[in-house]
Amino acid sequence: MVTSHRRFTGVFKRSNDSVRLIITTIMGMVFGYFIGISFPSVSLAKISLPSSIISSLDVAFNDDHQRLSGRSFPENLGSIPLTPKIYVPTNPRGAESLPPGIVVAESDFYLRRLWGEPSEDLRNKPKYLVTFTVGLDQKNNIDACVRKFSEDFQILLFHYDGRTSEWDQFEWSKRAVHISIRKQTKWWYAKRFLHPDVVAAYDYIFIWDEDLGVEHFNAEKYIQLVKKHELEISQPGLEPNNGLTWQMTKRRGDREVHKSTEEKPGWCSDPRLPPCAAFVEIMAPVFSREAWRCVWHMIQNDLVHGWGLDFALRRCVEPAHEKIGVVDSQWIVHQVIPSLGSQGSSENGKAPWEGVRVRCRNEWTMFQDRLANADKAYYAQNGKTRV
Repeated sequence: MVTSHRRFTGVFKRSNDSVRLIITTIMGMVFGYFIGISFPSVSLAKISLPSSIISSLDVAFNDDHQRLSGRSFPENLGSIPLTPKIYVPTNPRGAESLPPGIVVAESDFYLRRLWGEPSEDLRNKPKYLVTFTVGLDQKNNIDACVRKFSEDFQILLFHYDGRTSEWDQFEWSKRAVHISIRKQTKWWYAKRFLHPDVVAAYDYIFIWDEDLGVEHFNAEKYIQLVKKHELEISQPGLEPNNGLTWQMTKRRGDREVHKSTEEKPGWCSDPRLPPCAAFVEIMAPVFSREAWRCVWHMIQNDLVHGWGLDFALRRCVEPAHEKIGVVDSQWIVHQVIPSLGSQGSSENGKAPWEGVRVRCRNEWTMFQDRLANADKAYYAQNGKTRV
């Protein structure tokens, strides 16, 4: 009987303890709530964390099994005030919600380090950009070309054959920029990787083929002549050979630069229009920054060979017959190596190069039709008569 009484008393006591604990917890929560609403709100954004806690949040990563210490959070990270909503319509499209002081609308191909101060990254900033669209078979020719350009020229190689590591045999290749996508043309690359805001750091942009002989070419002297004669779009003169197509691009031995020529009877409706003037070919053009901004927008996204583009370049400079010219005293040789033809595909029993050539011609017609239709639509919409 005594034992039963003790058991009952023990159970009753434990029950009371549990009830007391629950009641105390609830009262504590209620009390804490009233205490909380009785004081001004405390912004967590203004809480200064102990340095020991901040240091424990440092970012670190492992690169090649070497631990590199990352930066801790800036001391004023927690004190950034809330700002009114920003809307700046003059900012670049998509950046209207940013303060203008943080907007960086333009870029470049300068190679930067992964360490040190950003302001100390660059020993020098190249002023000009030179691009070649290349396959490894032409490596020796490209090596000869690149050696004609000093450190003032940033080298960019577009690889249409997917082979890039083999170019490391050349010391300059380690400082060049390499972009590799198989079986594409230089105008395909240019439309996708040479946006005017990406190449805005360069005064002139060279967009060259891989089969050019440069024995008689000096890049610095070429730039000097382009500036002297105020050429916005230019190319070196071509040494006459079997690959010469136009009289305008033929080198003349008696002058530095020429801007017009005489062609076959009936080829030029106006002596100031292509191919008698305001004309360079698409194999080795050089564009000023301002001219390239216009030309880039004219390049059609789906037309990759660029045929017909040379006849329309005049639309991007004014007056075109004075701003487009051929630099005779710095000349090149077109070696006429049909390397892109081998990148085509054999269809209907035709050789790969045949299909490539057919598309080139078709694109020329398509581009001319698009340009004519765009002109017609513009004049009709604006009630103007074409001059």
